[in-house]
Amino acid sequence: MKLLSRKASCNSHGQDSSYFAGWQEYEKNPYDEVKNPQGIIQMGLAENQLSFDLLESWLAQNPDAAGFKRNGESIFRELALFQDYHGLPAFKNALVEFMAEIRGNKVSFDSNNLVLTAGATSANETLMFCLANPGEAFLLPTPYYPGFDRDLKWRTEVEIVPIQCSSSNGFRITESALEEAYQQAQNRNLKVKGVLVTNPSNPLGISLSRHELNLLVSFIAAKGIHLISDEIYSGTVFNSPGFVSIMEVLMNKNYVNSPVRNRVHIVYSLSKDLGLPGFRVGAIYSNDKMVVESATKMSSFGLISSQTQYLLSEMLSDKKFTKNYVSENRKRVKQRHAMLIRGLKNAGIPCLESNAGLFCWVDMRHLLSSKTFEAEMELWKKIVYQVGLNISPGSSCHCIEPGWFRMCFANMSEQTLNLAIQRIKSFVNSISESNNISPNQQYSNKSSRRKSFSKWVFRLSFHDRETER
Repeated sequence: MKLLSRKASCNSHGQDSSYFAGWQEYEKNPYDEVKNPQGIIQMGLAENQLSFDLLESWLAQNPDAAGFKRNGESIFRELALFQDYHGLPAFKNALVEFMAEIRGNKVSFDSNNLVLTAGATSANETLMFCLANPGEAFLLPTPYYPGFDRDLKWRTEVEIVPIQCSSSNGFRITESALEEAYQQAQNRNLKVKGVLVTNPSNPLGISLSRHELNLLVSFIAAKGIHLISDEIYSGTVFNSPGFVSIMEVLMNKNYVNSPVRNRVHIVYSLSKDLGLPGFRVGAIYSNDKMVVESATKMSSFGLISSQTQYLLSEMLSDKKFTKNYVSENRKRVKQRHAMLIRGLKNAGIPCLESNAGLFCWVDMRHLLSSKTFEAEMELWKKIVYQVGLNISPGSSCHCIEPGWFRMCFANMSEQTLNLAIQRIKSFVNSISESNNISPNQQYSNKSSRRKSFSKWVFRLSFHDRETER
């Protein structure tokens, strides 16, 4: 161990989080409809598999793009040879146009301000390297994506200070919460360099309101700090209120020629909206030329292959395809979201009202044996090991209230989601039976928080499950 660097031997990666632990348990015993029907169903992965047929149909109709041809002639050699880290102009132009389309063409983007990265993970880390020194801090509203503890902190040594949000107002960002987080950082002798938000929120599944965005811009303007808006779920907004990009706020006359404009940066990716996490396509958008230049140099450590850029430039340049894809994908996300919400409601489990994302923020506080994070972990372990569902506990997202969980719904078939709903419903019913109360009574009766799980036996199998639509 002494032969390794401090970075290699430290334990700051965040891999010991329950978020990653659930994945490890799933990988040991993954559900398969035929080979392992009693296995663990993966509901901890925010992956969009709902519209693969649209992508595959386009590929079948456009064999030249997939075969690395242009007008029937092979360009394999052209793509296989060295490309600099600025990226293919055709792809960058197609990507900024797609970003504008996702945002209803209410804003436009300049491809010269775009930096390509190997996914949003790389984009966020690169921005940390550009904007903060080791030991300086960024403020993040809670609950936040568990991977940020790795992406933002591990190699950069930047600190995260939470902006504490609660269910009392639907986990919305407030001015007082921002000021309290800033003061907490100062009390810890941390220099605050900026605020990072996900819009729409992961794990809440809600888009930030225009009021919250204005509040954030006013806050960073007053403090002289940066704002990063991670908008990788922008194309998943399926209900009102619609998505408002931070770029729309910057169009306000107060910020058009303001230096604040150069301190606002956007992260985007095709992993969620287009369902291509394996392609590793991310981007940074900034109006600050120095940030663009520095991030471009750093992007040499995580480039997107020329083959990927060419294929996607052809796909995203097909405006008929992108228009249909964006519309149809939103419809499918909305339908699948409604399916999970309805199933959980029938099991007596409420969710935060949401309008975006590939997941629901699920309220299981009434199922805790006590109002503690220890009780949350106890419940989570039972859901993983006994019910056979890998979900993400709120504590892994730094939620300040025990009993909230994130459940993903777009990374599986409709039949598998039905089975997951039936498993959780059977679990809740078994608790109700042991307490001689209905699930709805159990939810409303605060005295029923002490539960007995000992009599619960998993009764569902692949061959005998009820379909709920």
